[in-house]
Amino acid sequence: MIHYLTIGTVLGLSAGFAPGPLLTLVISETLQHDIKSGIKVSLAPIITDLPIIILTLFILSKLSNFHNILGLISLTGGLFILFMGYKSLRTKGVKINLDGIKPKSLIKGVLANALSPHPYLFWFTVGAPIMTKAMLQNISAPLAFIISFYTFLVGSKIVLAILIGKSKSLLSGKMYIFTMRFLGLVLCVLAIVLFRDGLKLLEII
Repeated sequence: MIHYLTIGTVLGLSAGFAPGPLLTLVISETLQHDIKSGIKVSLAPIITDLPIIILTLFILSKLSNFHNILGLISLTGGLFILFMGYKSLRTKGVKINLDGIKPKSLIKGVLANALSPHPYLFWFTVGAPIMTKAMLQNISAPLAFIISFYTFLVGSKIVLAILIGKSKSLLSGKMYIFTMRFLGLVLCVLAIVLFRDGLKLLEII
């Protein structure tokens, strides 16, 4: 269970701090309105991701006996995580232009997340395969993964909203850049693990 708790924590932190559409909404809401508005947008993944998780788990459950397919999915997930790690290592801060940005709400945050390809890509190539593997152990393993993932995904954005509300220079500061680059290194290690699992499923190693 500790293994899946750790993976969920790392992936949640990386996704939470990574620049993207939802983070931009969190920042713009906080800067234009208040911390409470930024927190509302941060909660969007909790609302949007459940149908995505159910769909991907259902699809993979039909493929659970086909190791070659699961192996290819694992390799694809490794590439996705490796790309996330590369982007994190290249992070130089977040720049946002507030000109012309209309007031956002929780509904707009939900729509932005639901219409983004990233949650679907993450859950199909990374999240669901991890959950499928965890469920072979016991019920606590997948619960540890999903609870830790969303705790740190949503929690990191809430923390950013609070900190940005108090210090608008945070996103270009050295601490944010250091954190993202450290998480980038950890993601690269996780990518190697996914590559290994994929090659094992394909019986290459």
